[in-house]
Amino acid sequence: MTPYAATYDGRTHDVYKVGAGPAVIVIHEIPGLHQGVLAFGERVAAAGFTAYMPHLFGAVGGKMTVGASLRQMARACVSREFSTWALNRTSPITTWLRALAKDAHRACGGPGVGAVGMCLTGGFALAMAVDPWLLAPVLSQPSIPFAITPARRRDIGVSPEDLAAVKARDVCVMGLRYTGDPAVPGARFQRLRDELGDRFIAIEIAGRGHSVLTEHLDVDALERVLAFFADRLRPRAEG
Repeated sequence: MTPYAATYDGRTHDVYKVGAGPAVIVIHEIPGLHQGVLAFGERVAAAGFTAYMPHLFGAVGGKMTVGASLRQMARACVSREFSTWALNRTSPITTWLRALAKDAHRACGGPGVGAVGMCLTGGFALAMAVDPWLLAPVLSQPSIPFAITPARRRDIGVSPEDLAAVKARDVCVMGLRYTGDPAVPGARFQRLRDELGDRFIAIEIAGRGHSVLTEHLDVDALERVLAFFADRLRPRAEG
């Protein structure tokens, strides 16, 4: 995969693109666009979609290690693009991601676009769902704001205005987590149920894993994500 530079709102990030078909924005986790995320993007492409994988931080193609993860987490904590601590706030980087999704829909066609965030970026797909072309948002182990207080454990990482806009749309949201993962407390998924009702599809896996779609891959969860994309992104005549 050869990246291209995408610039929106004065910010530029490389984007790796693979596949053909409706677009899916794959937003990588800590520590970067590592091997597991690239492999997930290839799986999305093999399922009949165009995977757009923006490189937001960290290295490309490396392994997920504890050291690399800690370094990138520390940098994210002081970055203005990520709201890692604040309550009821949408991370500024989602504005750039929404612009990428709009361009991807224009380029790939189809009914709309999917998006999946992971860990630090897990909640970004929810904020992106304010736009009408975002039809399949997936929140994989959404981990910010950091769950260090009861209020933060229930927070879902979007502003009240963005949440209201998502709720006003008829869009389903999928969430993935391991039940024993302290970074993604059950209270956060309960808040999503409270806000979205039957439009929140929760996939909760017993165990103490974290990275549902990469390092601690759950095959059933992967298949359900790909089916979610297929149901909402493929033209009905082809379904």
